[in-house]
Amino acid sequence: MSRVEIHPITPPHYHQLSVMVGELLSEIMETIQERVFNYDQRETENRAKALVEQGKYWVFLAEEKESASIIGFVSVYESYALYSEGSYGTIPELYVRPKWRSQNIGKRLLTKATDFGKIKEWRRLEVTTPPLPQFERTLTFYQANGFEVSGGRKLKIPLCL
Repeated sequence: MSRVEIHPITPPHYHQLSVMVGELLSEIMETIQERVFNYDQRETENRAKALVEQGKYWVFLAEEKESASIIGFVSVYESYALYSEGSYGTIPELYVRPKWRSQNIGKRLLTKATDFGKIKEWRRLEVTTPPLPQFERTLTFYQANGFEVSGGRKLKIPLCL
């Protein structure tokens, strides 16, 4: 079996990360049959690099060592709320390429995120799943890894900047 290592992103990997973000967004839009994201690979690559370098965003990669292929990632950022008793982490993206699913890669990425959150002394980690019922399997995955449903649906409103 090939060896998979989980590690923080490094500059040579921003391109591969941005490609996987595109894969994740395409998978969500295909499944729900609706175009809900605007994706530009180069903008995504530049945004990821800037956020990580500013220390506002952390990305951990799953790398298959024999081929040096990036096969998954998890990203986290620090959030604040009075209800959470201080700072907490939010996972905006977790993705494992289809060929590597059901091989504990996602679980290992979540473990890395929770271990990182403990180092940062966050009170909790929060995550939002893609739309249900289409992504019921994603919800089941998070619940199997200790996450609990804690509220309603995620809502948004676009802001013009």
